[in-house]
Amino acid sequence: MFEEVSASASGIAWVHENAMSPNRYLPETMGPGVAFFDYDNDGWPDIFMVNSGAADFYTPGTPLKNALYKNNHDGTFTDVTEKAGVAGGKEFGMGCAIADYDNDGCADILVTAYGRCTLYRNNGNGTFTDVTEKAGLAAPGWTTSAVWFDYDNDGRVDLFLCSFVEFSLKSNVFCGDNKLGKRFYCIPRVFKPTPSLLYHNNGDGTFTEVSAGTDIHRALGKALGVVATDINGDGLMDLFVANDTVQNFLFANRGKGKWDEIALAAEVGFSVNGTPRSGMGVDATDINGDGRQDLFVANVDQEMFSLYKNDGNEFFSDVAAFHGVAQATRLLSGWGLKFFDYDNDGFVDLFLANGHPDDMIDSYSQQVKYKEPLLLFHNDGTKLSNVSGQAGPVFKKMFAARGLAVGDYNNDGRIDVLIGNNGGAPVLLKNNGGDGNHWLGVKLQGTSCNRDAIGATITWSAGGITRSRYKSNGGSYLSSHDMRDVLGVGSATKIEWLEIKWPQPSGRVERLTDLPIDRYVTVVEGKGRVES
Repeated sequence: MFEEVSASASGIAWVHENAMSPNRYLPETMGPGVAFFDYDNDGWPDIFMVNSGAADFYTPGTPLKNALYKNNHDGTFTDVTEKAGVAGGKEFGMGCAIADYDNDGCADILVTAYGRCTLYRNNGNGTFTDVTEKAGLAAPGWTTSAVWFDYDNDGRVDLFLCSFVEFSLKSNVFCGDNKLGKRFYCIPRVFKPTPSLLYHNNGDGTFTEVSAGTDIHRALGKALGVVATDINGDGLMDLFVANDTVQNFLFANRGKGKWDEIALAAEVGFSVNGTPRSGMGVDATDINGDGRQDLFVANVDQEMFSLYKNDGNEFFSDVAAFHGVAQATRLLSGWGLKFFDYDNDGFVDLFLANGHPDDMIDSYSQQVKYKEPLLLFHNDGTKLSNVSGQAGPVFKKMFAARGLAVGDYNNDGRIDVLIGNNGGAPVLLKNNGGDGNHWLGVKLQGTSCNRDAIGATITWSAGGITRSRYKSNGGSYLSSHDMRDVLGVGSATKIEWLEIKWPQPSGRVERLTDLPIDRYVTVVEGKGRVES
C-alpha cells in the first residue's frame, strides 16, 4: 500500500546531519522535522526539511543547509533551497511549522532550533525573507515542535512553541559510560524543565509573547510534541503537549487569554500507573465518529503509546490496549505520527514512525533496537488493526525515524508520507492504497477567519453516510502537513452535500451541493466553491 520512492526517482538528494560526536550531546539525537506545503501556490505540495547547524557544541566542517524541494508535477522534485533563501544553518535546527501567518495567501515557514528560531516570510515570488527579529520571534533556548492556531478567534494565527530542557555546552551533564565503556546520551530526566511559549499575532507582522502569568508559563515541562484542537467543542482551540520524563500538559483555552492546565484531571498527564513517560509525538482526531476529539501520544520503549478516547466533560480514557496499539508499541519509541484516511474509506487510520534515541542500544539490549520499523493501523470504524505486515516491503525495514509529515504530493487523492531520519536520508512513501474508493479533496480559504481555516469543521454526506472532520493543526513531531483535506467516501460515487463551519470571527456555516468526485476543489469563505 505504501511504496518507497528512491532518491534517484524523486530527485531528493538531501541527507540530515545529526552532528553525532563521542561526547553525545543531547540535541544530536532529536532531529529532523519535515513538511509538505505548497510554497508557490501551484496546487502541488512541495517539501521542506530541517537540518542541524552551528551550535556551541558543534562547528560543521562544511556549511549545512535545510532543504526546499519544488514539486515538478511528475513525481520528481528540484532543490530550490538557495534560490528561495531558506538554507539556514546558523542554528542547530529542529523542526518546522508552516502556515499563512499574515493572511496574504502565501505559506510561511517557522523553523525551531537549539538556538534562535527563524521565521521565513513568503514573498510570493518563490523567495522568502528572514523576518524573525522584526516579528519578535527569535525565541532563545531550545524549541522543538510548534503549532500555528488562532487561540483568540481574531482571524489571525498565533504561535505556540514547545520548549525542551535547559541545555548548553557549559551546563551539559555527564551521565557516565555505558556497558561498552562509551559515553551515552543522557535521559532528559537529568535536565531542568522549561516553560513553553505562546505568541499572539498582532496583525502587523509582529508577535507578542503572552504566556507570562498563565498556566502555560507556570507549567514547567520538557515539551516535544503539540497539537492544537478543540477538546470540548466550545469553539476555542486547546493544546495537548507531550513532555519527556515529566507529565504531559493539556491546556484548556477558557477565552480572553486564560488557560487551565487540566491534564491530571483529564487523565492524559501520566501513565495508568501514575508515572510520567517520555512523550514525543502527538496527534488529535475523532477516531470513532462521536464528534469529540481524541488524543494520541507516543512514548519510549517499555512505556507503550496511549490513545485517549474523549469521554466528554474534559475527561479521557486510554483505549490503546483495546485497539492493539499498546501491545504493538511496547518495544518501540515513537516520534512522528499522524491520523489520516490512507485508503479513503471514510475512517481515519494511524501511521507511526519509530526509532530509539540511543544509537548504541543494540549492543546491550536483546529486544530493543536503535532502528525500528514503521507501523500502520487500519480503522474499520470500530477498531484499529495492525496491517503493517501487508502494507509493503518498507514496513520490514528499520529506521532512525523522527519527523513525519503527510500530504498528497502527486494529487491522486491518496495521502502520501514523508519521514525524516536522524543522521540519514528522508523516506518518501507513495500511497497506492484504497483502489476503487472515491474521494474529494478540499482546500479551505478563509476570508474573515484565518486564511488556512484552522479550526474549521467539515461535514459531508455520501452514500447515505454523514461524516465530520475537525481541522486541527500541528501533531506528529517537529513536522507540518499538507493543509488540504482529503475526504474519503469509499464506494460511493456521489457526494450529496458538503458543509463547512468556518472558525470565528465569522462562524458562518455554508453548505455546498453538486460537487465533483475524485478531484480537488477550493472553498472560499463566503463565496462557496471555486474550482481548482
